[in-house]
Amino acid sequence: MAKNGGNKLDNDKNPIPSRQDSGNKRSFGHKIMVGVISLIVILAVVIGFFGYHFFQTALKPMDTKNTNVVQVHVPLGATSNKIGQILQDKKVVKSGMVFNYYVKSNKFTNFQAGYYQLKPSMTLHQIAKQLQKGGSAEPIQSTAGKLLVREGETVDQLAAEIPIQTDFTKTEFLKLMDDETFFNQLAEKYPELLGSAKSAKNVRYRLEGYLAPATYEAGKKMTLKQIVTQMVAKTNQNLQGNYATIKKQKYSVQEVLTLASLVEREGVSQNDRDKIAGVFFNRLKAGMALQSDISVQYALKTTKKTLTYKDLKKKSPYNLYIHTGFGPGPFDNPSTSSITAVLHPKDRSKGYYYFIANTKTGKVYFSETYAQHQALTSSLASDNK
Repeated sequence: MAKNGGNKLDNDKNPIPSRQDSGNKRSFGHKIMVGVISLIVILAVVIGFFGYHFFQTALKPMDTKNTNVVQVHVPLGATSNKIGQILQDKKVVKSGMVFNYYVKSNKFTNFQAGYYQLKPSMTLHQIAKQLQKGGSAEPIQSTAGKLLVREGETVDQLAAEIPIQTDFTKTEFLKLMDDETFFNQLAEKYPELLGSAKSAKNVRYRLEGYLAPATYEAGKKMTLKQIVTQMVAKTNQNLQGNYATIKKQKYSVQEVLTLASLVEREGVSQNDRDKIAGVFFNRLKAGMALQSDISVQYALKTTKKTLTYKDLKKKSPYNLYIHTGFGPGPFDNPSTSSITAVLHPKDRSKGYYYFIANTKTGKVYFSETYAQHQALTSSLASDNK
């Protein structure tokens, strides 16, 4: 009995599964597998549908109603894949990947480097054909317009306006400002104007100060070089009757435009500008630093209203708090009235070495001594917060 009882106990502990139970488990596992496969198939169909829809959409123009010109630069040696990414980034095509597929499947080859005038309304076929024809060697204005250079505007400030007022980019403009070959071509054309700028050291931009404030034509097919050349030509025209005076006073054009660029931002009325120019010349003659906040702001690349003591110690050749003399060159593009003030300063004989403006009223006060200047500074503290 003990033996039989043991067998029964063993059978209770390890019951033999029935065929029905085994079949149920296989059926459940099969259902799970079928469900997973079905889900994968559904996902594949959905992805395929949307992928196909995206592909077909990307083969069409970016925006058939948008005929605005977009200037696109294709660098030398760019692959169709790279060109597609550039076009996508410029929002000329919907997908750079689809563009790459399209040109390869349609056997478009021999794309040329250069600058292109393209539109979001163009088809991929039209864009590809244009890329085969080739672009221009440099940026070109595609729509007739005008470009305003404001009085006292710096090269960097003008660069920010370029893409707003023209078809050119900020990067293209700044690249041209750093183009030594272009500058040398201008210097050869306008030697009286740019001779001293050519020999200047440590300048940020050689053409800073030489882009005359005015409104310029930016006609169709004009290059950026042609537009900038207009600005330099205008400065040369403005100074044409003054070269003899500058030479007689034993100053260089670079020095005159440098002082004019400071006067431009320090004074508002012509009378104040004339007097401020006189102060600067008196300080230069005495070997004093000009100590213009404008110079520090330029060194810092900022236009902050209040400068700290740390700002005034900024290590830069443009910081005229820590350096005497004129500095490397102009701090902005001055108006003709500021240039006139420098060429014909006022009240130098009164011995003014300091000035301060009431920022609330705009009135400028002049002093002979530092003690007088300090007293005025204290009295204007509340208005100049």
